[in-house]
Amino acid sequence: MPNTSNPPFENPFRPGAGHAPPFLAGRDPEKREFERLLGQTTILENLVLTGLRGVGKTVLLDTFKPMAISLGWHWVGADLSESVSVSEESLAVRLLADLSVVSSSVTIGEQSSVGFAAVPEAKKLDFRTLVDIYTATPGLVTDKLKAVLELVAEATSNESKRGIVFAYDEAQNLVDSPGKNEFPLSVLLDVFQSIQRKGIPFMLALTGLPTLFPKLVEARTYAERMFRVVNLDRLDDGASREAILRPIDSGDCPVSFNEDSVSMICDESGGYPYFIQFICREAYDSFIQSYGDDGSVSPVPLDAITRKLDTDFFAGRWAKATDRQRQLLWVIAHLESSGGEFSVQEIVDKSKEMLPKPFGNSHANQMLSSMGDMGLIYKNRWGRYSFAVPLFDRFIHRQSDAIEPQLHV
Repeated sequence: MPNTSNPPFENPFRPGAGHAPPFLAGRDPEKREFERLLGQTTILENLVLTGLRGVGKTVLLDTFKPMAISLGWHWVGADLSESVSVSEESLAVRLLADLSVVSSSVTIGEQSSVGFAAVPEAKKLDFRTLVDIYTATPGLVTDKLKAVLELVAEATSNESKRGIVFAYDEAQNLVDSPGKNEFPLSVLLDVFQSIQRKGIPFMLALTGLPTLFPKLVEARTYAERMFRVVNLDRLDDGASREAILRPIDSGDCPVSFNEDSVSMICDESGGYPYFIQFICREAYDSFIQSYGDDGSVSPVPLDAITRKLDTDFFAGRWAKATDRQRQLLWVIAHLESSGGEFSVQEIVDKSKEMLPKPFGNSHANQMLSSMGDMGLIYKNRWGRYSFAVPLFDRFIHRQSDAIEPQLHV
Protein backbone atom coordinates (compact mmCIF):
# COMPACT_ATOMS: atom_id res chain seq x y z
CA MET A 1 0.00 0.00 0.00
CA PRO A 2 1.20 3.56 -0.58
CA ASN A 3 2.63 5.35 2.43
CA THR A 4 0.31 8.34 3.02
CA SER A 5 1.82 9.52 6.32
CA ASN A 6 4.77 11.28 4.61
CA PRO A 7 4.91 13.82 1.78
CA PRO A 8 4.36 12.21 -1.62
CA PHE A 9 7.41 10.41 -2.98
CA GLU A 10 8.02 11.87 -6.44
CA ASN A 11 8.45 9.51 -9.35
CA PRO A 12 12.28 9.39 -9.58
CA PHE A 13 12.60 8.19 -13.17
CA ARG A 14 13.42 10.81 -15.85
CA PRO A 15 13.15 9.72 -19.47
CA GLY A 16 14.20 12.99 -21.09
CA ALA A 17 16.82 14.00 -23.63
CA GLY A 18 19.95 14.47 -21.56
CA HIS A 19 18.14 14.36 -18.20
CA ALA A 20 20.33 12.84 -15.51
CA PRO A 21 18.89 9.60 -14.12
CA PRO A 22 18.51 9.26 -10.36
CA PHE A 23 21.33 6.70 -10.41
CA LEU A 24 23.97 6.43 -13.13
CA ALA A 25 24.58 2.71 -13.48
CA GLY A 26 27.31 0.82 -15.27
CA ARG A 27 29.54 3.68 -16.43
CA ASP A 28 32.52 3.38 -14.08
CA PRO A 29 34.93 2.12 -16.80
CA GLU A 30 34.16 5.18 -18.94
CA LYS A 31 34.70 7.47 -15.96
CA ARG A 32 38.07 5.90 -15.25
CA GLU A 33 39.12 6.29 -18.88
CA PHE A 34 38.22 9.98 -18.88
CA GLU A 35 40.06 10.46 -15.60
CA ARG A 36 43.12 8.96 -17.29
CA LEU A 37 42.83 11.47 -20.13
CA LEU A 38 42.59 14.30 -17.60
CA GLY A 39 45.91 13.15 -16.14
CA GLN A 40 47.81 14.07 -19.33
CA THR A 41 50.32 16.90 -19.01
CA THR A 42 50.81 17.04 -22.78
CA ILE A 43 47.56 16.37 -24.63
CA LEU A 44 48.19 13.38 -26.85
CA GLU A 45 44.63 12.01 -26.79
CA ASN A 46 41.29 13.77 -26.91
CA LEU A 47 37.97 12.09 -26.14
CA VAL A 48 35.34 10.87 -28.58
CA LEU A 49 32.30 9.39 -26.83
CA THR A 50 29.96 7.65 -29.27
CA GLY A 51 26.86 5.49 -29.18
CA LEU A 52 23.29 5.21 -30.34
CA ARG A 53 20.61 7.57 -29.11
CA GLY A 54 19.36 6.51 -25.71
CA VAL A 55 22.63 5.12 -24.32
CA GLY A 56 23.28 8.19 -22.15
CA LYS A 57 26.07 10.08 -23.94
CA THR A 58 24.86 13.52 -22.87
CA VAL A 59 24.30 12.39 -19.29
CA LEU A 60 27.79 10.91 -19.09
CA LEU A 61 29.35 14.05 -20.58
CA ASP A 62 27.58 16.08 -17.90
CA THR A 63 29.01 13.68 -15.31
CA PHE A 64 32.51 14.29 -16.65
CA LYS A 65 32.26 18.04 -16.00
CA PRO A 66 32.50 17.99 -12.18
CA MET A 67 35.21 15.33 -12.49
CA ALA A 68 37.30 17.66 -14.65
CA ILE A 69 36.70 20.68 -12.43
CA SER A 70 37.63 18.75 -9.27
CA LEU A 71 40.92 17.76 -10.93
CA GLY A 72 41.80 21.36 -11.71
CA TRP A 73 40.49 21.87 -15.24
CA HIS A 74 38.30 24.60 -16.68
CA TRP A 75 35.26 23.28 -18.57
CA VAL A 76 33.54 25.03 -21.47
CA GLY A 77 31.30 23.84 -24.28
CA ALA A 78 27.85 23.52 -25.75
CA ASP A 79 25.73 21.51 -28.18
CA LEU A 80 27.04 21.68 -31.74
CA SER A 81 23.88 22.52 -33.62
CA GLU A 82 23.67 22.39 -37.40
CA SER A 83 24.10 26.18 -37.48
CA VAL A 84 27.72 25.81 -36.34
CA SER A 85 28.44 23.84 -39.53
CA VAL A 86 27.20 26.61 -41.78
CA SER A 87 30.64 28.18 -42.03
CA GLU A 88 34.12 28.34 -40.56
CA GLU A 89 33.22 31.73 -39.12
CA SER A 90 30.26 30.20 -37.26
CA LEU A 91 32.60 27.68 -35.68
CA ALA A 92 35.00 30.47 -34.74
CA VAL A 93 32.23 32.40 -33.00
CA ARG A 94 31.25 29.25 -31.10
CA LEU A 95 34.81 28.68 -29.88
CA LEU A 96 35.38 32.32 -28.95
CA ALA A 97 32.10 32.50 -27.04
CA ASP A 98 32.97 29.36 -25.09
CA LEU A 99 36.56 30.46 -24.46
CA SER A 100 35.41 33.82 -23.12
CA VAL A 101 33.73 32.05 -20.18
CA VAL A 102 37.22 31.28 -18.89
CA SER A 103 39.19 34.24 -20.22
CA SER A 104 36.85 37.10 -19.24
CA SER A 105 38.30 37.22 -15.73
CA VAL A 106 41.82 37.77 -17.13
CA THR A 107 43.25 41.22 -17.92
CA ILE A 108 46.00 41.89 -20.44
CA GLY A 109 48.02 45.05 -21.12
CA GLU A 110 49.03 47.78 -18.67
CA GLN A 111 46.99 50.54 -17.13
CA SER A 112 47.11 53.91 -18.92
CA SER A 113 49.58 56.32 -17.35
CA VAL A 114 50.02 60.08 -17.47
CA GLY A 115 53.32 61.02 -19.04
CA PHE A 116 55.17 61.47 -22.25
CA ALA A 117 54.43 57.93 -23.52
CA ALA A 118 50.93 56.52 -23.76
CA VAL A 119 50.62 52.85 -22.79
CA PRO A 120 47.78 50.66 -24.14
CA GLU A 121 44.89 50.50 -21.72
CA ALA A 122 44.34 47.23 -19.89
CA LYS A 123 41.58 45.04 -21.29
CA LYS A 124 39.69 42.07 -20.01
CA LEU A 125 39.69 39.10 -22.35
CA ASP A 126 35.93 39.05 -22.70
CA PHE A 127 34.12 37.94 -25.83
CA ARG A 128 34.33 41.37 -27.46
CA THR A 129 38.09 41.56 -26.92
CA LEU A 130 38.60 38.03 -28.24
CA VAL A 131 36.65 38.92 -31.38
CA ASP A 132 38.75 42.10 -31.84
CA ILE A 133 41.97 40.09 -31.56
CA TYR A 134 40.59 37.46 -33.93
CA THR A 135 39.58 40.09 -36.49
CA ALA A 136 42.90 41.92 -36.31
CA THR A 137 44.97 38.77 -36.86
CA PRO A 138 45.95 38.28 -40.51
CA GLY A 139 45.47 34.98 -42.27
CA LEU A 140 42.84 32.27 -42.53
CA VAL A 141 40.27 31.33 -39.90
CA THR A 142 42.69 28.67 -38.66
CA ASP A 143 45.46 31.24 -38.17
CA LYS A 144 43.14 33.63 -36.35
CA LEU A 145 41.82 30.97 -33.96
CA LYS A 146 45.31 29.68 -33.19
CA ALA A 147 46.43 33.20 -32.34
CA VAL A 148 43.51 33.76 -29.94
CA LEU A 149 43.87 30.38 -28.24
CA GLU A 150 47.62 30.82 -27.82
CA LEU A 151 47.14 34.28 -26.36
CA VAL A 152 44.57 33.02 -23.86
CA ALA A 153 46.82 30.10 -22.94
CA GLU A 154 49.69 32.50 -22.23
CA ALA A 155 47.46 34.93 -20.31
CA THR A 156 46.12 32.15 -18.07
CA SER A 157 49.43 30.31 -17.63
CA ASN A 158 49.92 31.68 -14.12
CA GLU A 159 46.62 30.20 -12.93
CA SER A 160 46.56 27.02 -10.89
CA LYS A 161 44.27 25.35 -13.43
CA ARG A 162 45.68 22.49 -15.48
CA GLY A 163 44.00 23.47 -18.73
CA ILE A 164 40.66 23.78 -20.50
CA VAL A 165 38.32 21.02 -21.67
CA PHE A 166 36.26 22.04 -24.72
CA ALA A 167 33.24 19.71 -24.49
CA TYR A 168 30.81 19.48 -27.40
CA ASP A 169 27.69 17.34 -27.58
CA GLU A 170 26.01 16.28 -30.85
CA ALA A 171 29.37 16.73 -32.58
CA GLN A 172 28.28 14.58 -35.54
CA ASN A 173 26.48 17.73 -36.75
CA LEU A 174 29.82 19.37 -37.54
CA VAL A 175 30.67 18.59 -41.17
CA ASP A 176 32.76 20.03 -43.98
CA SER A 177 30.97 21.34 -47.08
CA PRO A 178 33.39 21.28 -50.03
CA GLY A 179 30.65 22.50 -52.38
CA LYS A 180 30.39 25.70 -50.35
CA ASN A 181 34.14 25.89 -49.71
CA GLU A 182 33.48 25.72 -45.95
CA PHE A 183 35.48 23.34 -43.75
CA PRO A 184 34.56 23.94 -40.10
CA LEU A 185 35.33 20.38 -38.99
CA SER A 186 38.78 20.49 -40.57
CA VAL A 187 39.41 23.87 -38.96
CA LEU A 188 38.55 22.50 -35.53
CA LEU A 189 40.94 19.58 -35.94
CA ASP A 190 43.73 21.69 -37.43
CA VAL A 191 43.54 24.26 -34.63
CA PHE A 192 43.59 21.80 -31.75
CA GLN A 193 46.23 19.57 -33.33
CA SER A 194 48.46 22.62 -33.76
CA ILE A 195 48.11 24.10 -30.28
CA GLN A 196 48.44 20.70 -28.60
CA ARG A 197 51.72 20.15 -30.46
CA LYS A 198 52.92 23.35 -28.78
CA GLY A 199 52.11 21.90 -25.38
CA ILE A 200 49.00 23.98 -24.73
CA PRO A 201 46.69 21.94 -22.43
CA PHE A 202 43.41 22.49 -24.28
CA MET A 203 41.53 19.18 -24.71
CA LEU A 204 38.56 18.26 -26.90
CA ALA A 205 35.75 16.07 -25.54
CA LEU A 206 33.28 15.27 -28.32
CA THR A 207 30.14 13.17 -28.11
CA GLY A 208 27.95 12.02 -30.95
CA LEU A 209 26.40 9.20 -32.91
CA PRO A 210 28.59 6.38 -34.27
CA THR A 211 29.08 8.37 -37.49
CA LEU A 212 31.18 10.93 -35.59
CA PHE A 213 34.60 9.27 -35.61
CA PRO A 214 34.51 8.26 -39.31
CA LYS A 215 33.69 11.91 -40.11
CA LEU A 216 36.69 13.08 -38.08
CA VAL A 217 39.04 10.68 -39.88
CA GLU A 218 37.58 11.59 -43.28
CA ALA A 219 38.20 15.27 -42.58
CA ARG A 220 41.77 14.74 -41.34
CA THR A 221 43.45 11.33 -41.39
CA TYR A 222 45.58 12.24 -38.38
CA ALA A 223 42.37 12.45 -36.32
CA GLU A 224 42.72 8.69 -35.86
CA ARG A 225 45.75 9.43 -33.67
CA MET A 226 44.24 12.45 -31.92
CA PHE A 227 41.34 10.73 -30.19
CA ARG A 228 40.60 7.99 -27.74
CA VAL A 229 37.27 6.56 -28.89
CA VAL A 230 34.95 5.33 -26.12
CA ASN A 231 31.94 3.43 -27.47
CA LEU A 232 29.00 3.64 -25.09
CA ASP A 233 26.88 0.51 -25.30
CA ARG A 234 23.72 -0.76 -23.63
CA LEU A 235 23.90 -1.74 -19.96
CA ASP A 236 24.44 -5.34 -18.97
CA ASP A 237 21.85 -7.13 -16.84
CA GLY A 238 23.45 -6.22 -13.51
CA ALA A 239 23.74 -2.52 -14.34
CA SER A 240 20.19 -2.49 -15.76
CA ARG A 241 18.87 -3.89 -12.50
CA GLU A 242 20.75 -1.22 -10.54
CA ALA A 243 19.26 1.49 -12.76
CA ILE A 244 15.78 0.08 -12.03
CA LEU A 245 16.05 -0.65 -8.32
CA ARG A 246 18.42 1.94 -6.83
CA PRO A 247 16.09 4.95 -7.45
CA ILE A 248 13.30 3.29 -5.42
CA ASP A 249 15.56 1.82 -2.74
CA SER A 250 14.09 4.00 -0.01
CA GLY A 251 11.74 3.43 2.88
CA ASP A 252 9.73 6.45 1.71
CA CYS A 253 9.12 5.03 -1.75
CA PRO A 254 5.60 3.61 -2.03
CA VAL A 255 6.47 1.38 -5.00
CA SER A 256 8.58 -1.72 -5.32
CA PHE A 257 9.22 -3.84 -8.41
CA ASN A 258 9.10 -7.59 -7.96
CA GLU A 259 11.46 -9.92 -9.81
CA ASP A 260 9.03 -10.49 -12.67
CA SER A 261 8.68 -6.73 -13.21
CA VAL A 262 12.44 -6.16 -13.08
CA SER A 263 13.10 -8.96 -15.56
CA MET A 264 10.39 -7.63 -17.86
CA ILE A 265 11.85 -4.10 -17.81
CA CYS A 266 15.37 -5.41 -18.45
CA ASP A 267 14.13 -7.38 -21.44
CA GLU A 268 11.87 -4.73 -22.96
CA SER A 269 14.44 -1.93 -22.53
CA GLY A 270 17.24 -3.94 -24.09
CA GLY A 271 19.56 -2.36 -21.52
CA TYR A 272 19.27 1.11 -23.06
CA PRO A 273 19.20 3.72 -20.26
CA TYR A 274 16.54 5.91 -21.92
CA PHE A 275 14.16 2.99 -22.34
CA ILE A 276 14.77 1.87 -18.75
CA GLN A 277 13.82 5.33 -17.52
CA PHE A 278 10.78 5.50 -19.81
CA ILE A 279 9.36 2.09 -18.89
CA CYS A 280 10.10 2.52 -15.18
CA ARG A 281 8.42 5.91 -15.08
CA GLU A 282 5.27 4.56 -16.73
CA ALA A 283 5.27 1.42 -14.56
CA TYR A 284 5.75 3.51 -11.40
CA ASP A 285 2.79 5.75 -12.25
CA SER A 286 0.71 2.70 -13.12
CA PHE A 287 1.46 1.07 -9.76
CA ILE A 288 0.62 4.24 -7.84
CA GLN A 289 -2.78 4.44 -9.53
CA SER A 290 -3.63 0.74 -9.39
CA TYR A 291 -3.67 -0.09 -5.69
CA GLY A 292 -6.96 -1.78 -4.99
CA ASP A 293 -8.97 -1.50 -1.78
CA ASP A 294 -7.71 -4.95 -0.84
CA GLY A 295 -4.08 -3.92 -1.35
CA SER A 296 -3.76 -5.67 -4.69
CA VAL A 297 -1.68 -4.19 -7.50
CA SER A 298 -2.43 -4.60 -11.19
CA PRO A 299 0.34 -6.00 -13.38
CA VAL A 300 2.47 -3.62 -15.44
CA PRO A 301 0.45 -2.61 -18.54
CA LEU A 302 3.27 -3.51 -20.91
CA ASP A 303 1.20 -3.14 -24.08
CA ALA A 304 0.12 0.38 -23.14
CA ILE A 305 3.66 1.40 -22.20
CA THR A 306 5.02 -0.01 -25.47
CA ARG A 307 2.42 1.88 -27.51
CA LYS A 308 3.33 5.11 -25.73
CA LEU A 309 7.03 4.47 -26.33
CA ASP A 310 6.32 3.84 -30.01
CA THR A 311 4.49 7.15 -30.27
CA ASP A 312 6.98 9.20 -28.26
CA PHE A 313 10.26 7.78 -29.53
CA PHE A 314 9.94 5.74 -32.72
CA ALA A 315 6.99 7.11 -34.71
CA GLY A 316 8.65 10.38 -35.73
CA ARG A 317 11.63 8.53 -37.16
CA TRP A 318 9.45 5.96 -38.94
CA ALA A 319 7.42 8.78 -40.52
CA LYS A 320 10.53 10.04 -42.34
CA ALA A 321 10.72 6.89 -44.49
CA THR A 322 8.94 6.44 -47.82
CA ASP A 323 6.90 3.31 -48.50
CA ARG A 324 9.75 1.71 -50.42
CA GLN A 325 12.23 2.60 -47.67
CA ARG A 326 9.89 1.02 -45.14
CA GLN A 327 9.93 -2.15 -47.20
CA LEU A 328 13.72 -2.14 -46.99
CA LEU A 329 13.59 -1.56 -43.23
CA TRP A 330 11.05 -4.38 -42.93
CA VAL A 331 13.45 -6.73 -44.69
CA ILE A 332 16.35 -5.66 -42.46
CA ALA A 333 14.25 -6.21 -39.34
CA HIS A 334 13.82 -9.84 -40.38
CA LEU A 335 17.53 -10.53 -40.70
CA GLU A 336 19.03 -12.68 -37.96
CA SER A 337 21.57 -9.91 -37.39
CA SER A 338 19.03 -7.05 -37.36
CA GLY A 339 20.06 -6.03 -33.85
CA GLY A 340 23.72 -5.85 -34.87
CA GLU A 341 25.49 -5.51 -38.22
CA PHE A 342 24.23 -6.42 -41.66
CA SER A 343 25.44 -6.13 -45.23
CA VAL A 344 23.87 -5.09 -48.53
CA GLN A 345 24.11 -8.64 -49.82
CA GLU A 346 22.22 -9.99 -46.82
CA ILE A 347 19.46 -7.45 -47.44
CA VAL A 348 19.27 -8.29 -51.15
CA ASP A 349 19.11 -12.04 -50.48
CA LYS A 350 16.43 -11.64 -47.79
CA SER A 351 14.35 -9.35 -50.00
CA LYS A 352 14.17 -12.13 -52.61
CA GLU A 353 12.51 -14.33 -49.97
CA MET A 354 10.08 -11.69 -48.72
CA LEU A 355 9.18 -9.32 -51.55
CA PRO A 356 7.64 -9.75 -54.99
CA LYS A 357 9.87 -6.83 -56.05
CA PRO A 358 13.20 -7.51 -54.35
CA PHE A 359 16.02 -5.00 -54.07
CA GLY A 360 19.14 -5.03 -56.21
CA ASN A 361 22.56 -4.23 -54.79
CA SER A 362 22.76 -0.77 -56.31
CA HIS A 363 19.27 0.22 -55.21
CA ALA A 364 19.81 -1.07 -51.68
CA ASN A 365 23.10 0.86 -51.46
CA GLN A 366 21.42 4.08 -52.55
CA MET A 367 18.56 3.67 -50.09
CA LEU A 368 20.90 2.87 -47.19
CA SER A 369 22.83 6.04 -47.97
CA SER A 370 19.61 8.09 -48.01
CA MET A 371 18.46 6.58 -44.73
CA GLY A 372 21.87 7.30 -43.28
CA ASP A 373 21.26 11.00 -43.97
CA MET A 374 17.87 10.59 -42.24
CA GLY A 375 19.46 9.12 -39.12
CA LEU A 376 17.87 5.68 -39.49
CA ILE A 377 20.91 3.68 -40.61
CA TYR A 378 24.64 4.18 -40.20
CA LYS A 379 27.69 2.60 -41.80
CA ASN A 380 29.90 1.45 -38.96
CA ARG A 381 32.68 -0.14 -41.02
CA TRP A 382 33.43 -1.20 -44.57
CA GLY A 383 30.40 -2.88 -46.05
CA ARG A 384 28.57 -3.24 -42.72
CA TYR A 385 25.56 -1.27 -41.54
CA SER A 386 23.47 -1.03 -38.37
CA PHE A 387 20.26 0.61 -37.24
CA ALA A 388 21.00 4.08 -35.87
CA VAL A 389 17.95 3.84 -33.61
CA PRO A 390 18.14 1.34 -30.71
CA LEU A 391 15.58 -1.50 -30.79
CA PHE A 392 14.24 -0.19 -34.10
CA ASP A 393 13.89 -3.75 -35.38
CA ARG A 394 11.43 -4.54 -32.56
CA PHE A 395 9.39 -1.45 -33.39
CA ILE A 396 9.27 -2.41 -37.08
CA HIS A 397 7.97 -5.88 -36.20
CA ARG A 398 5.16 -4.20 -34.26
CA GLN A 399 4.13 -2.40 -37.47
CA SER A 400 3.28 -5.68 -39.24
CA ASP A 401 -0.43 -4.93 -39.60
CA ALA A 402 0.33 -1.64 -41.31
CA ILE A 403 3.23 -2.64 -43.53
CA GLU A 404 2.37 -6.15 -44.75
CA PRO A 405 -0.38 -4.90 -47.11
CA GLN A 406 2.20 -2.56 -48.70
CA LEU A 407 4.68 -5.34 -49.47
CA HIS A 408 2.83 -6.35 -52.63
CA VAL A 409 2.27 -2.81 -53.90
